[in-house]
Amino acid sequence: MTSVRPGRRGRRPGSPDTRAAILAAARERFAEVGYAGTTIRAVAAAAGVDGALVHHYYGSKDDLFLAALELPVDPREVLAEAVVSGDRDDAGERLVRTFLAVWDDPDNQPALIALVRRVLEPGGEPLLRDGFLPVVLVPIGERLGIDRPELRMPLLASQVLGLITLRYLVVVEPLASMDADALVAAYAPVVQRYLTGPLPG
Repeated sequence: MTSVRPGRRGRRPGSPDTRAAILAAARERFAEVGYAGTTIRAVAAAAGVDGALVHHYYGSKDDLFLAALELPVDPREVLAEAVVSGDRDDAGERLVRTFLAVWDDPDNQPALIALVRRVLEPGGEPLLRDGFLPVVLVPIGERLGIDRPELRMPLLASQVLGLITLRYLVVVEPLASMDADALVAAYAPVVQRYLTGPLPG
């Protein structure tokens, strides 16, 4: 299986202390009030810098959110490239295969596992509910052209998060040692149904 190692988005050079202060303030704000309640102005004030400097170093609030999560890859780029670039009827297979390629890469696992543990801890729910879903997953559903992405993508996330938790965090067999092709065969049809199948109501 080929590892997924997309090029990282280059960040503008700057004072390490200033950049660290901005990221620390951003993590605290996102954890306390979620994505929707966090503003660039509030992050800048907490870091003791001007809001323009936050934009200069990190770009948009979406970019700052993902930088604060310290992910080894940008999921917007990885998933959009895999899921949106092909036939919509095969998107579920491409999505599951891409998730597994990223997660099975030993260089990626420590940061990804730390992120999921943070989400599952008390107070971590805004990172997924108010951040990752509206910033990463729902826009991918919109780009894919599916109806009701605000419902379909959380359904999809519930399935993928369950796989991640059992395979990589709790290490439940046989999921933990199954090869990628077997897992794709098992999960892709369910994920595809969440993407394009009929919805209740």
